[in-house]
Amino acid sequence: MASQSDHKAAIIDGKAIAQTIRNEIAEEVRHLSQKYGKVPGLAVVIVGNRKDSQSYVSMKRKACAEVGILSLDIDLPEDVSQVDLIAKVHELNANPDVHGILVQLPLPKHINEEKVLSEISIDKDVDGFHPLNIGKLAMKGREPLFLPCTPKGCLELLSRSGISIKGKKAVVVGRSNIVGLPVSLLLLKADATVTVVHSHSHDPENIIREADIIIAAAGQAMMIKGSWIKPGAAVIDVGTNAIDDSSRKSGYRLVGDVDFQEACKVAGWVTPVPGGVGPMTVAMLLKNTLDAARFSVTSAMGFVGCSTCSSIFF
Repeated sequence: MASQSDHKAAIIDGKAIAQTIRNEIAEEVRHLSQKYGKVPGLAVVIVGNRKDSQSYVSMKRKACAEVGILSLDIDLPEDVSQVDLIAKVHELNANPDVHGILVQLPLPKHINEEKVLSEISIDKDVDGFHPLNIGKLAMKGREPLFLPCTPKGCLELLSRSGISIKGKKAVVVGRSNIVGLPVSLLLLKADATVTVVHSHSHDPENIIREADIIIAAAGQAMMIKGSWIKPGAAVIDVGTNAIDDSSRKSGYRLVGDVDFQEACKVAGWVTPVPGGVGPMTVAMLLKNTLDAARFSVTSAMGFVGCSTCSSIFF
């Protein structure tokens, strides 16, 4: 009989799954273009010159080109006024060739992020953070037009890895507006029993150890040790943290919120960092943009709703 030390978790290859999804999206984009003459369009608004934001936007631009989505980049100066930024959002709301609008966060401190995001038309809110989309996500029996990309990607990884959620104990580590909170709501909608661990939680180790599914999104490098993980649990690591590594040319390496090597000896499934959740975030953004273009077409034809949309396109 194999000992626990011989155990090796199944690695959830987010990069490969995301590529499969991109291939599916590319085919659907071709169909939309050929049948209806409509090419999905994504506008990305970036304020200032943050290198991380510029890098992320560049990655999105390449991904759009790969699947045939029109990418429109709007670069605004760091000192742009809130009024001018909102005016640009309104301009994009009115542009029929733009089906999705993404305002790259964080914004400069003089701009109210909540105010800006609320000005994005809900049917172009492909980032999924409009108050109405989040509100519907939080309510039983209501369906938002769009789901936030990273949380949506986490559940897609579970689904495509054959991991059932219904009735399972899920622990979300972290309660951010971007990942922790929305992913906990998504898990609830999928009929999991959900616990959220945060900075004021007592005895997080024992809470996490009870989980069948762990979503780690705390932003703390290798916080979750192998001894915290229930044998056979599914571990989705959203964290991306840079730690010093003198053996690397860059002087650092990226790790998740989970100690990957330890987790592999205990978990049933685990995502690597990098190459796990990250590629899925961009894939879900592309999927949301495609869906927004579909909504546009069905609205023009006099239909409303996702179920009608699906019946027309498939």
